[in-house]
Amino acid sequence: MKKYILALDQGTTSSRAILFNKSGEVIAQKQKEFPQIFKQNGYVEHNPNDIWTSLLTVAKEVLLSKNLDAGDISSIGITNQRETTIIWDKKTGEPVYNAIVWQCRRTSEYCKELASKGYSDMIKEKTGLIIDPYFSATKIKWILDNVKGARESAQSGRLLFGTVDSYIIWKLTEGRVHATDYSNASRTMMFNINTLEWDDDILKLLDIPKCMLPKVLESSDDYGYTTLISKGKIKICGVAGDQQASLFGQACFNKGDFKCTYGTGAFMLMNTGDAPVFSQNGLLTTIAWSVNGQVTYASEGSVFVAGAAVQWLRDGLGIIDSAAQSEPLALSVSDTNGVYFVPAFVGLGAPYWNADARGVLCGLSRGTTREHIVRSALEAIAYQINAVIEIMEADSEMKINTLKVDGGASENNFLMQFQSDITGCNVLRPICIETTALGCAYLAGLKSGYWKSMNDIKDNQKIEYEFIPDISDSKREALLSGWKKAIERTVL
Repeated sequence: MKKYILALDQGTTSSRAILFNKSGEVIAQKQKEFPQIFKQNGYVEHNPNDIWTSLLTVAKEVLLSKNLDAGDISSIGITNQRETTIIWDKKTGEPVYNAIVWQCRRTSEYCKELASKGYSDMIKEKTGLIIDPYFSATKIKWILDNVKGARESAQSGRLLFGTVDSYIIWKLTEGRVHATDYSNASRTMMFNINTLEWDDDILKLLDIPKCMLPKVLESSDDYGYTTLISKGKIKICGVAGDQQASLFGQACFNKGDFKCTYGTGAFMLMNTGDAPVFSQNGLLTTIAWSVNGQVTYASEGSVFVAGAAVQWLRDGLGIIDSAAQSEPLALSVSDTNGVYFVPAFVGLGAPYWNADARGVLCGLSRGTTREHIVRSALEAIAYQINAVIEIMEADSEMKINTLKVDGGASENNFLMQFQSDITGCNVLRPICIETTALGCAYLAGLKSGYWKSMNDIKDNQKIEYEFIPDISDSKREALLSGWKKAIERTVL
């Protein structure tokens, strides 16, 4: 038996490579940040070459760190920032434009136009999504409409589209495989989650050539092999969008299981079983994964800015030196002194879905300090998740008493305790918080035979800490009332 699974986790601000053993433990990891590109207000881009080179670099480094080669790796799993859109020339391999990131709001006006023409119900019924710049479809249209010669090249079959997973697979396989999985396809606003096919009506509406699109495979499947990471072939056997991967990594295999991942954004997903459940309260319907011919669906609440708010405190305002510094600063004051921060830098996601909302910092006084601002930024993450929990409870008609958490910001004990306080539920943090990478590792390992069944995965689950609510109902109500007033101020 080969020793490890290699997980490649391509995120919004960094690329990581993690080695997992049979027990789901992290053996080694490497991480590399890459630049964010903000050309104008609401625009967010990445250089696709930065994505690729950073990922390839850490993949090689993590194997070298343990003196491993291809013979030690059972298979590769890939997980990725979702919706981010890349179009490249299949002959040269060169992107025709920068990657347009999921956070980018450049197509807001076009999305409003589509909604005003009455396409919202059709889009929701076919894709499970709302019409929003968040998703890939209108980003593709923007590139085809705005890059000289792109539409003609696409129509001639020369250009390929992919979300980040698809681009990485194409690069790793040196152009042999152009594919994606069901979970990523379901985030494009072009994939029919009922028929499990690219939707011709939507493609015609947006004037997107079908020949650009990748083949859609299961999340645990054969995606070819790579020889670029180490001498010899390593099979690619698992692919899933980051949030669906973390749902799998948390072993949320049963209908009604749910989790929240705290990364650049924050995302809460609930397993809804083998059929899509369409929300009446602002949740998205998405494909969680497909394994052994069985498609599993999920409901999702998306918060666009979570850890990115802390990153902004560091890089934008310069009031902290590192994300880790936010916790002691927040704990150094007893409250925010009336300050509320709504980090609507790129609009608001669930349950508000307001692309025009912008961030506000309110309640400032002469007594406001950086500690109050830092604390308000962390609290804002918890408030946004609480809003998603409230609508998830309304949709499911069940009370959420425990919340599984993961992602980098879940290491922040202040944030996790405040999340427990403001939601009134117990918060469970696993020993391994790298569940996004772990999920794609599990998917790859199931296909390559490293793990025999989902029961093997369940046996790996271990809780590191449980946070329990510790404030009164009256204090919780008062805090939430202030948050709701702050939300109202985000609309310009």
